[in-house]
Amino acid sequence: MAKPGEKKLQILQTLAVMLEDPKGEKITTAALAARLNCSEAALYRHFASKAQMFEGLIEFIETSLFGVINQISAEEAQGLQQVEHILALLLNFSQRNRGMTKVLTGDALVNENERLQTRINQLHDKIEAVLKQALRVAATQEQIAVTADFGALANVLLCYIIGRWQQYAKSGFTREPMTHWPQQWPMLCVACLSQRSA
Repeated sequence: MAKPGEKKLQILQTLAVMLEDPKGEKITTAALAARLNCSEAALYRHFASKAQMFEGLIEFIETSLFGVINQISAEEAQGLQQVEHILALLLNFSQRNRGMTKVLTGDALVNENERLQTRINQLHDKIEAVLKQALRVAATQEQIAVTADFGALANVLLCYIIGRWQQYAKSGFTREPMTHWPQQWPMLCVACLSQRSA
């Protein structure tokens, strides 16, 4: 007999695996139930709707990412190093979780309940806010200018991350997000340092 929550987790894991299909076909509850060898009614005993299943995946993403981001913010004193570690985390998470990448880009949410895309937009906003805060820390340490436009810089960094996620998903998971990271971080760093006081 499965423990409470075990079946729920199994459903979410199976959904995430199905999202890894490079062809990106729409996932139906019938296909999900077939993969799990159960009825659609059995799925609805654990989730009220398919939207709720996607919400479960988004909650997993948030918990996973922000658990580590909070740790980075607490343990890494240098602002620019915080930025570097957060960006590397976001790329790494995507590379290791193909199905979740499609959720992060919103690709998996097309034709689903619009509140799901709103949740992902809010997640992006939270990431941008964390990057902005790390840049402010860098400014207090005189790594970048206190007059720098932290909002604009944080947005550029977020757009870079979303672009790498998109490229990964659209390439059928062949163009990995961490490819070129060692070369690209110094380039991004230059954009941040260009904001240093003269």
